[in-house]
Formats: sequence, structure tokens, C-alpha cells
Amino acid sequence: DDGDEEDKKSFWTRVCEMTSDPPTRRALHLGCGIMALQQLSGINTVMYYAASIYEMSEFDELTSVWLAGFTALAQVVGIALSIVLVERVGRRTLVLTSLSLVTLSLAGLGASFYLSRTDSEPVTHSEGTCSSQPALIWSGVTTYCYDCANMKGCGFCGGVCTEGNVLSPFDQTECQAGEWTYKNCSNPYGYVSVFFMVAYLLAFGIGMGGLPWTINSEIYPLKYRSLAVSFSTATNWIGNLIVSATFLSISSPSALTAFGSFWLYGTIAFLGFIWLFFTMPETKGLSLEEIEKLFRRERDQAGYTITPSENSTLVQQESTT
Repeated sequence: DDGDEEDKKSFWTRVCEMTSDPPTRRALHLGCGIMALQQLSGINTVMYYAASIYEMSEFDELTSVWLAGFTALAQVVGIALSIVLVERVGRRTLVLTSLSLVTLSLAGLGASFYLSRTDSEPVTHSEGTCSSQPALIWSGVTTYCYDCANMKGCGFCGGVCTEGNVLSPFDQTECQAGEWTYKNCSNPYGYVSVFFMVAYLLAFGIGMGGLPWTINSEIYPLKYRSLAVSFSTATNWIGNLIVSATFLSISSPSALTAFGSFWLYGTIAFLGFIWLFFTMPETKGLSLEEIEKLFRRERDQAGYTITPSENSTLVQQESTT
């Protein structure tokens, strides 16, 4: 029968058939795109490296670990709100609202890191390897306590950035006034970073946390659904790998810095908002056949005819929803 014939087709034959069907190709662009956007807007960077991000905000290690655990609950609250609202306000509205708030939260998070640098104590004198470092988007010259504390083997004391360890500077004469600071400078914006981290996770959970998976389960024709969902899932995990493997590198002072990396994720979220605003249809309350029609255009050739076995499966799926 038709099901057996489909099973006998090679993987690449099925892929070619799927991508040559214009409505399915459009749905696949949306499905894979929203999965990539979910990861490239930085969610798993925040989840995996929350404690490291708080340490970058000048919290101590123990405080950072506890803050990371509590702020992760914000995404749980966001997901719960999404479950309540998804059938009331619709997928499109929630996703676009989520992305707009994610963009603002990432902009604020980046700004809190930027201000924690520029408002830290100025460096009036620096020695040797502590005087500068390789940099991509800034001068690299040690100008603030923040710059000094983020350099390996350097510490700050009374306007001086010099070599030392967690206990004291190597040259005691360099620290005649002030308290020795190693790794952490005073940061009045630390809790601003906490606020924007919580806001980001809450905003992400409302729409971009779970709805990309929901949307991918709805938009593909039955004939190609399993294959298309596997493609979108692979896109999601590839994006996860890229972001999680690169965050510590791009957030270093020699690359984009912490504030630059969050502004990068925010820019991606903003561009994703614009793209989805023009390409993402609303699927709330529509049957699977009606959703499939959303991706058809007049210039397309007539779609395939659903076989009796596919129609039976489709009816069963709709009767359980």
C-alpha cells in the first residue's frame, strides 16, 4: 500500500520530495528558522553559564551559584504563563511579545555590564602585563578596575593595577593606599544584572521557550511531518552547540566582551522579531488542513492528494486533540 511505498523510499529521496514541495519548504524555513532563533538569542548561554555571568557582575562564587538557581525559576514561571495564554492570545502574539521583551532584556543586561565597567574606579597607574591586553572592540588599555580585575594575575589597589594573587600584590610597594582587590571590583549595578537576567528568562519562557516546538508540530503536512520535525530538531541542537561552545570565547575582553556578547544576542532577537512579524502566520484554532493552506500560494502547483491511510491517521490525530 501507500504506507509501504513511503517506507521503501530512500532518505535522500524523501528529503528531495519534501524540499521540492513549495508549501512544505516554506513551512520548513519557518520551523528551522524559529528553532535557530530560539538558540541564537542566547537562552542556553544564560542557563548553562548563569553562575559565570553573575561572577562577571562581580558577585562572589557562592552567591553566584545561589542566584543562578533562583533565577532559573523565572523561565518556569514564563512557561506556565505560556500554557495558560497560548489558546487565548495565540502563538504569533506570544512569540512576538516574547521576542520584543527578550530584546529589551538583553539590551539592559548588556548595559548593566557596560556601566559596571565605566563606573568602576579608574586606573591611574599600571605595570607590565597588567597595563594592556589584546582587544577587538575596545582599546585594550587598562582604564578601570573592571579591566584590571578581569586580567589573569592582576589586581587593583588605590588606583594601581599590578601583578599579584588572591592574597596580595607581588610588589607591596605598589599598594600603599586602598584595599587589595583581586577578580572582583565593587559593582553598584550587580543587582541590575540580576533584574535583567530574571526579566530575560521570564520573557523567553512566555513565548520562545516552548512555542517553537508547538509550532513545528503543527505546520507540516502529514506526509512530511516526521522528517521535517527531525530537521527542525537538528537545527535546534546545532544552534545549542554553537552558542554554548562560543559564549565564553566571545564574552572575553579580547573578543566582544560581556556586554558586547549580550548586545549581539539582543540584535539577533530583534532581527528575528522583524522576520517573524512578516512571515509567521497565526495557527490558533485552525485544523491541520487549514494550517497547511497558510503556506500555499496561487503560483504553486496543486498539492499532493492525501491517501486513504493518511486521511485515516489525520482524523485520528484530530479526534485526540
